[in-house]
Formats: sequence, C-alpha cells, structure tokens
Amino acid sequence: MPDRDHVDPASSSEDDVQAGLTGLDLLRPGERPVLEPLGGGVSSEIWKVSTAAGALCVKRALARLKVAAVWEAPLERSHFEAEWMRVAGAIRPDNVPELIAEDVGRHLVVMRFLPPEKFGLWKTMLRDGHADAGFAAEVGRVLSAIHSATADDPAIAARFATDAAFHAIRLEPYLEATARRHEEVAERLFDLSATTAATRRCLVHGDVSPKNMLVGPKGPVILDAECAWFGDPAFDLTFVLNHLLLKCLWTPSASAGFLRCFAALSEAYVTGVMWEPVAAVEARVAALLPGLMLARIDGKSPVEYITAEADKDLVRRFAIRLLKHPVARPAEIAERWRKEIA
Repeated sequence: MPDRDHVDPASSSEDDVQAGLTGLDLLRPGERPVLEPLGGGVSSEIWKVSTAAGALCVKRALARLKVAAVWEAPLERSHFEAEWMRVAGAIRPDNVPELIAEDVGRHLVVMRFLPPEKFGLWKTMLRDGHADAGFAAEVGRVLSAIHSATADDPAIAARFATDAAFHAIRLEPYLEATARRHEEVAERLFDLSATTAATRRCLVHGDVSPKNMLVGPKGPVILDAECAWFGDPAFDLTFVLNHLLLKCLWTPSASAGFLRCFAALSEAYVTGVMWEPVAAVEARVAALLPGLMLARIDGKSPVEYITAEADKDLVRRFAIRLLKHPVARPAEIAERWRKEIA
C-alpha cells in the first residue's frame, strides 16, 4: 500500500489522482484517464475515472469541509473509510462498495464505480416521495449485522481508535456547536456528546444518511464511511432515523410513508442486537435523536432542504421539548412527531 509522506502541496487534485492511480498500477503506461467530477459531498472531492480497464470512483479527502461554518477535519479519515470498507465488506459484501486500492499519502480511496442506472440514490427517491419500508428494513438489518459482527472486539477497537477524529467531525460540529447556540439545553447536549464518546461497543459508520445510501440490485450499498469509529452503535441508528423524520418536512405528502420507514428500520435493526439489551440501545437512540434533530437546524451542517423559518422553528420547539423531557423509545418520538406535523 503506497504511503507517501511528501506530496507536493501545489499539485492539482487531478494531478494527484493521476499520480496515485499510476502508483497503484491502475493505469497503463502513459495512460491519461478521463476524470469526471461527481457531486454530493461536502467533505471530499469525488470523481468518476474512466480508465482503459474500466470505470473507477476515486475520493480525495478535504482538510476543510465545504460548509458555511469553519469546519476542519483530519485527512487521515480517508484511511479509516477504506478500513471500514475492508471490515464491513467482509461482513456484508453486497452492501459495501468494492474497495480497489488506497493511496494513504494522497488520501485517495479507489472503489469500483457503481453506475447510477443500476444504483439509485436513496435520498433522491425519498425526495420524490418513494418511501419503501422494505428497503428501510434492509438498511436496519445491514447496520445491525455490521454492529453485531464487530461488537466488543478488541482488535476492531484498536483498528478504529478514532475518538479524536469522530469528535472533530461528528460530536463537536453537531452536538457541541448546537449547544453553544441553545443555552437552555446546552448542558444536555454536552452530556449527550460525552455519553456518546464514552460508549465503545461496535464499529460505527458515523454518516448513515440517505445521501450516502444507494439502492442496488441486492439491497442498500452504504457509502462514505469517513467517520468510521469504534463506538456507540446508537449513533448510526439515530443518524438515519433523524433523516426520516426531517424528510417529512421536505416531502410532506409522503410523511406517513417516511414514518413507516422509521418503524421498519428500527424494528429490523433491533432484531439483530445481541451485544447488549435492546432497551439500552433504544434509550440512547431516544436520548440522542432530538439532539441530532436540533443539530441539523442549528449545527455546523444544517440540512439544506429545510429552508422555511416556520419549519425550522417547529423542529427547534419539538427537539428542545424532548431534550428537556426525554423519552425511552424512538417509537414514541416518531408518534409525537406524527402528531406535531399533522
């Protein structure tokens, strides 16, 4: 595996991709591949690279994320994304991108390109009102399978000891940045951050979002594991459930379907929880969920699709009430949300 300590900072991204692929023996001598920038991310540059041997997807991590707030993250996270693909791919190969190679020094991750005509984006389908509870349930099963297979494994814990990075790219910009904007629940949000940081049970993806989920011929394919961490599995479940609640304000006509997806995903996930009591996981999810709801309005990475101030205020009121008066199960939050948006 190449590991170059001295990459020319003046070189262009395209030059780095060319040099990286050459060093990884993925190009023929003298070959100049066609690079097509792909959208969809704030933390990396992503390309479709057409080579003589076939199409590849190449990611290059950015030191400063493409958001309005100043948000910096360690470049080494690209290596842990590759590591997550190695581990999770061995557990659920149909549900993880195929890792081709990695250039650690250039922070490049090379995967097999998945054509959009066969692999649709779950976020796009949700935006268009296609709420498939069966697919959501499969997401829950995939997550719990990865969590279960890595639970309490000291070798995995050592391999993904990324506590500082997870704090920098998840806990600080979401929970702690939001705490600084909401004094009345600041202590609660800091406590949630500390509890999450201290809970180390399974291999966590850290960004289980519909924008990072492809709908493939063999079920979901989970992308973008830059936040990979050995920590609290409740974070992954909460992260995706939060999106299903907020999507109700993006496509209100499909809100009943989104809530069915919420229930299906939750129920499928807990059937695979073997490493601790289900009630313990659900309690942490129910505690964390309003914090992440509020964070996607007032943290460093607000969702782009909730733009009306009335909708933002609705989320704020709902989340703050639950932060002040927590409940024990995520299903209760979903039911309260159903009534709130009715």
